[in-house]
Amino acid sequence: MNPVKHVAIIMDGNGRWGIKHKNSRNAGHKAGLNSVEGVINECIKVNIKHLTLYAFSTENWRRPKKEINFLFNLLENFLINKVDSLIKKKIKLKFIGEINKLPKNLKKVIKNSELKTSKNLGLQVNVALNYGSKNEILNSIKLINKKNIKINEKNINKNLFTKGISDPDILIRTGNTHRLSNFMLWQISYTEIFFEKKLWPEFNLNDFRKILSKYKLVKRNFGSI
Repeated sequence: MNPVKHVAIIMDGNGRWGIKHKNSRNAGHKAGLNSVEGVINECIKVNIKHLTLYAFSTENWRRPKKEINFLFNLLENFLINKVDSLIKKKIKLKFIGEINKLPKNLKKVIKNSELKTSKNLGLQVNVALNYGSKNEILNSIKLINKKNIKINEKNINKNLFTKGISDPDILIRTGNTHRLSNFMLWQISYTEIFFEKKLWPEFNLNDFRKILSKYKLVKRNFGSI
């Protein structure tokens, strides 16, 4: 039986779900928050230590400005309205990515949320925001050069956005798309990947539990026989 310490999720399909059901991509982003809350609660229940959610990639800036603003406002409001609930559940929040390039007000809310939840010892929810794995690896190497230390696997790990976080055991991508989209390319070298046909707002607890059960039966060799 494989213990699950870290689950990472590419939450794909919000926009398509919104167009299909509400004729609005933004409605899909809003509906996707229900799936987020459900997965968070299940992770707490089964004692998973880390949950990493791909919320906004460095490539997502190509989307219409209206949609980007809606996404940022949605996140901002979620953090403001839910931070007390997260504290009660002993959840620690950490944002990974190029946060300094985000709007000023959102950065302030992010910093406040991280600070308020910093002493919590339960589930750590890592939100990948303005995140791109290639940029993350390049940034790590630049930091290593700046510190004038040896470029090796250990030092690259220490200078990634995910420093101090174990690599994911499971990566889930919803939305019936079979690619990684520049997400945690360094960290998922031995991660078990599950591609789901369902769009993210349709992804439910039963789907999540099935994946956790399947993972526990996988023989993980990490390169050995």
